[in-house]
Amino acid sequence: MLPNFLIPEAERRADGTGEALDLGQSKSKVVKLTLGITRIIEQESLDISIWGSADNVNWGTKPVVTFPQKFYCGTYSILLDLLDNSEIQYIRAQWKVGRWGRGESKPLFDFYLFAEETSVQTLSKSA
Repeated sequence: MLPNFLIPEAERRADGTGEALDLGQSKSKVVKLTLGITRIIEQESLDISIWGSADNVNWGTKPVVTFPQKFYCGTYSILLDLLDNSEIQYIRAQWKVGRWGRGESKPLFDFYLFAEETSVQTLSKSA
């Protein structure tokens, strides 16, 4: 159900997948996703993708939306428009972390991803 965290804030050092979130009776099927990166070290990257499923089993072969690759702390939002994918009942997030350069080879991030229902008017205003 919305609003809810797709990824609760925590320290992460490896790739991962969040828990599935049931969209419930969401009528609009337009979801605002807010990514907050609260800690990051230099020379690393974060990739976040959102996957959709009708049955919480089959997640398809490609994500329904992805954030542009991130390198810095900050708060970033995108809209997930599921109006043309009305069969999607569940969403979940996957993340990939990368590190290059000198020093510690293991990435270090603190981040969260929050999902909330938004209106169709918000979608049209952002276009």
